[in-house]
Amino acid sequence: MHGSSGPIARFRRRLFPGHNSLARVSDRIEALLLKLVILAALLAVPAAAAVGSANHDRQVAEAAADATGRQATTAYLLKTAPVRIVDSESVGTGDATTEAIWTDSRGVRHTGGVLATPGSPAGSPVPIWIDARGALTAAPKTASTAVFDSVLVGLWLWFAVVAALVLLHRVVRLVLDRHRAAAWGRAWAAYPRSGSWP
Repeated sequence: MHGSSGPIARFRRRLFPGHNSLARVSDRIEALLLKLVILAALLAVPAAAAVGSANHDRQVAEAAADATGRQATTAYLLKTAPVRIVDSESVGTGDATTEAIWTDSRGVRHTGGVLATPGSPAGSPVPIWIDARGALTAAPKTASTAVFDSVLVGLWLWFAVVAALVLLHRVVRLVLDRHRAAAWGRAWAAYPRSGSWP
């Protein structure tokens, strides 16, 4: 709907009740709170961005530390990767742990279980990460992961702040609604009744 009865018009009246002669004190309190909520939500944007930026710097430092002492290499399967049967009509699609062999930077050979595509034949290459001792380890964090995690942290922080502000507004509005309803009840009880409408 548009015009004076549309949602934007109603929101504007709720936000700026000052020109309305029928506005009550509680209406003005609610309008002030709504303005403060909107202002706080806007101010939370740069604050969340700052937290995300700080998290990015920390993540980049952690990524650099993770990369130290780790190296990418290739393992070779010692046997065919098993195919897991899920039911009578389909097979598993997730990687299966299979015995493999690899050589570290010192030329020492190692064996262990690596994740390989089900059905991969013996001798198939599998990219892996190893530590300074040649043991299997997780891949280090990357710059793209740091960016994604930092953006996620900033967004979640902003959403949490906004959710808290909305909850605060709802609670105060509920209290004000009860106060207004009680005032209506008192006014109605005090209204003189003569047995017929005036």
